[in-house]
Amino acid sequence: MVISTRTKFTDQLNEVEVLIRRFSEKTVADVRAAGLAVTGDKGAAEGVMEGRKAEDRLRSAIENTCLDIMLLQQPLIGVDLRFVSGSFRMVSDLSHIDSMTRDAVFLAEDIPAKATKKLEKEFTTLSAYAANMVDKAVDAFCTSDVEKAQQVMEADTAVNDLYAEAEEKLVGLIRDGKSSAQYLPELLMVAKYFERMGDLAKRIAAWAVFRVTGEHTVAEKASQQQTPAEQ
Repeated sequence: MVISTRTKFTDQLNEVEVLIRRFSEKTVADVRAAGLAVTGDKGAAEGVMEGRKAEDRLRSAIENTCLDIMLLQQPLIGVDLRFVSGSFRMVSDLSHIDSMTRDAVFLAEDIPAKATKKLEKEFTTLSAYAANMVDKAVDAFCTSDVEKAQQVMEADTAVNDLYAEAEEKLVGLIRDGKSSAQYLPELLMVAKYFERMGDLAKRIAAWAVFRVTGEHTVAEKASQQQTPAEQ
């Protein structure tokens, strides 16, 4: 009976990891698609906007499996407890990122294509960086790779710099009369969504560190960063 129970427990932990990776693959694809969608790719936009049901299914499956583990496998201790609790927090971050992809696409729909095209390179580069950070952060969590997690957290500086460059370029275009200031807030907000996706990837990486070390400091610090979806 003990062996059977332990086997079920191991299977449940493996199931959570499989679901998390599946959720991550969807989120990474949506972040990349959003980068194309905000510059006028209608097919990419439709794909992002239609992804809500898949997100809900994956989040529900992960949370329900984690709840089953916590209710049926007592007491949870050490790395197993940190994996389950970290998974709970991380799936929330992935959901926030997915929500931001839809928000960015929705916001960009009201901006003329001529305006978004002027920031096409910046938007696609920001989305690519953010997507790569999410991919690496989730892999770091699933493989308990602290070094990779730290690389993700350090990469957040590059995303912040890319956002600053996009802001500087847009303001320069307006100053030189090559673009209208009418859509400045919306364009900056679209860019900011991608920058905040990087923040959430950094937070996921912090949970990877927590899973291995049990140290709350990094995770708590990252959790204090608010996103548009949370404000």
